[in-house]
Amino acid sequence: MAYFKFVKKILAGEPIDIYNYGKHRRDFTYIDDIVAGVIKASDHTATADPQWNSDTPDAATSNAPYRIYNIGNQQPVELLYFIELIEKNLGLEAKKNLLPMQAGDVPDTFSDVSALMNAVGYKPDTPIEIGVQRFVSWYRDYYGT
Repeated sequence: MAYFKFVKKILAGEPIDIYNYGKHRRDFTYIDDIVAGVIKASDHTATADPQWNSDTPDAATSNAPYRIYNIGNQQPVELLYFIELIEKNLGLEAKKNLLPMQAGDVPDTFSDVSALMNAVGYKPDTPIEIGVQRFVSWYRDYYGT
């Protein structure tokens, strides 16, 4: 979401609001890595418990099981660095409104993909620099900017 919002505003010459003065650390994940993770997970579906009984259900098992995976890059970067990468790839400087941290926000996010790695042998690996470059290129091609 930040990719779209920031690129659109920078190209339009509009200021972007940057909370916590850009000191947030976010675990951005390139879309192709997410798609690859979903495909890998769908190739390794959970198996049903043959002993499961709807008359005496067990909350820890099911006849329609599922698994939830976190698909993330595991490489948090400071938001100001992320914006610098966008600026570099656009060839434009962003107008920045540096603001204090919003109530209820968290300073850092980090993806733990160990369950995904253990189950399907996959973890995202596109560096933020490459992901931003590819996104900006796609955005310019798609929107004709």
